[in-house]
Amino acid sequence: MIGALVVLLVLIGGYVALRSLTSNDPVRVVKAVDYRQTAAFARRSADFHVLVPGRLPAGWRVTTVSYRPAPAQHWHLGALTDKGRYVGLEQGAEPVRSMVGTYVDQDAVAGRGADVAGSTWRSWTDSGGDLAFTRRNRRTTTLVVGHDVPRQELVGYITSLR
Repeated sequence: MIGALVVLLVLIGGYVALRSLTSNDPVRVVKAVDYRQTAAFARRSADFHVLVPGRLPAGWRVTTVSYRPAPAQHWHLGALTDKGRYVGLEQGAEPVRSMVGTYVDQDAVAGRGADVAGSTWRSWTDSGGDLAFTRRNRRTTTLVVGHDVPRQELVGYITSLR
């Protein structure tokens, strides 16, 4: 009886190992995070106006949030759209071209800008499907980047920033 039990356990263990090696559908659970507390802290601490969406579009969820204090202040808010596409918001003192090189592509190309709530935002694209908009306000660069996100959806997101 013990021999049969050992054989059964070996067969089950072999099946589980084989299934995990050949499975094409890895389970990826992306959890939403509450960004409000970090945003409140960043707004109290930063030398610039920290932008956050007044309201996320339906189905969107924030998945990453961070704030790095002085001397190299930087605000980050990452979200997934209702279709699972990434949208990132970055703010800091870095020059526009440096931020574009870091978060879009070193070889990003400037494109048609957008006027959003009275401010002009420059657009940037790369060969990998990224579209970004940047704005320089005094000493602060704001960048919003989306991967395979339609232009109007990104502009709508920028409009929601407060």
